[in-house]
Amino acid sequence: MSAPPDYYTEDKEKALDSVEDEVVYAEAAPDRVIASRFGVLGPLLSRLFASGVEARGVERVPENQRESKNALNNLLMWWSVNAVLTTIPVGVLAQSVFTLSFGNAVATILCFGALGGIATAFIATLGPITGLRTMIITRFSSGYFGGTIYSVLNILTQLGFSTTAVILGGQTLANINPGTLPLVVGIIIIGVCCLIPCFIGYDMIHVYERYAWIVTSVIMLFLWGLGGKAGYDINTQKSLEDTGRALSADILSFGGIVFGSFSGWAPVAADYNCRLPADTPRMRVFLLTFFGLFIPICFVEILGAALMTITDPAYIAAFEGGSTGGLIAQVLSPWGHFGQFVLVLLALSVIGNNIPNTYSTGLSIQALGRPFAIIPRFFWVFLTFVVYTVAGVAGREHFSAILSNFLSILSYWTAFFIVIVAEEHFIFRRKNGPLGGYNLDDYDTPSKLPLGIAGILAMCFGIAGAVVGMSEVWYTGPLGKMAGAAYGADLGFELAAAFSAVTYPPLRALEIKLIGR
Repeated sequence: MSAPPDYYTEDKEKALDSVEDEVVYAEAAPDRVIASRFGVLGPLLSRLFASGVEARGVERVPENQRESKNALNNLLMWWSVNAVLTTIPVGVLAQSVFTLSFGNAVATILCFGALGGIATAFIATLGPITGLRTMIITRFSSGYFGGTIYSVLNILTQLGFSTTAVILGGQTLANINPGTLPLVVGIIIIGVCCLIPCFIGYDMIHVYERYAWIVTSVIMLFLWGLGGKAGYDINTQKSLEDTGRALSADILSFGGIVFGSFSGWAPVAADYNCRLPADTPRMRVFLLTFFGLFIPICFVEILGAALMTITDPAYIAAFEGGSTGGLIAQVLSPWGHFGQFVLVLLALSVIGNNIPNTYSTGLSIQALGRPFAIIPRFFWVFLTFVVYTVAGVAGREHFSAILSNFLSILSYWTAFFIVIVAEEHFIFRRKNGPLGGYNLDDYDTPSKLPLGIAGILAMCFGIAGAVVGMSEVWYTGPLGKMAGAAYGADLGFELAAAFSAVTYPPLRALEIKLIGR
């Protein structure tokens, strides 16, 4: 990406004589800055960037370089990301783990999904406003160190998502023709396919996601139709469903997982529209993002719940023997070889889902601090691929346990992250608020950012709320026990959000009064 003319005419030593100047130069010409850092590797890196590999990492996108004006990508990208194979198992959990009837599963998906969609769509609106990646935006509420904590949490989150994605994709490929393709090989194939567009970067990601939804949405319609032919019995789970407080606990616990399947995208939501013009209508970004999440996720999660109502013994055996991948293979089996072809496409749909995980993990590693930010983005993307592929191979036999526990815990931290960023934006950064907006030039200058004491303390209170309200196999908090029956109810994300929401405003007001920023 070319730099403004004045950077070419100035003496390079003067342009880089301070950290602040280097940040400004890196914003305008990241390719030149990276190439200059690596000596003999500079020419190779320059050719790599010239070939189309994205040089920009967590540097802010200046207004005069916001070349993308297609806000519709907010809808199409998130549709492609979520109308995929990896969304189906979330709906399956409603009955396989929580024994909910189909009606209660649908209601839970719609209600908790709407809440998660609203939260994530709000975070997405901050991308065009700031021109920054999501983890960098957290520095304006929680300071440089607080932003680093969020980056660590997000790295673990996206690696968890990626691990479950490659396992499920590998399972599906292995079930196409059982005994011919080892599961390990299937996982590696999916991982490599995810790596390629993420290595190239932002533009390639948007090109892929702009069209992938067409194929995957048609496949989901196929599955709905074939499942109907096999025979949905929406009353089949009613005799197994809990009652009273136990039912409430099941709904709350499953609702936390559904919320996590939406809010899990919040920590990366601004990464994919930070090149939109700053004057892009916020409501347009919000609505396009919300519906890009809500429609496909609900549609596919409800499909997962519906497939579990099929009572044919062959379908039950397929699920017990091959988990979700085996069940889907059985659904497509009446179509013979064409069904196997559709199954291949469905397995490859995981690529669209895993692209944001892979790409944003690289950005989150850069957001850990300047020593990490100076390393090219594509290197961290490659390292991310290696880590989650190895983790997928190691955990390939424990997919359901990983998914249910991971998504529950995920919803805890994303809940207080969203609340803290939202309160900073609407209370302290509003036009006539205490700070009057964002000084975006300060994003990489710790001395000009908040100390982060308020944000970190509110984060700790959010963690405390999650601990007292959570209900997992390995631990149930005191409030979680009180809210449910034998196994408690998972109130983790609700209490995490509530504790942070109550404590952050007074703490932040005090911080501004004492520190001034």
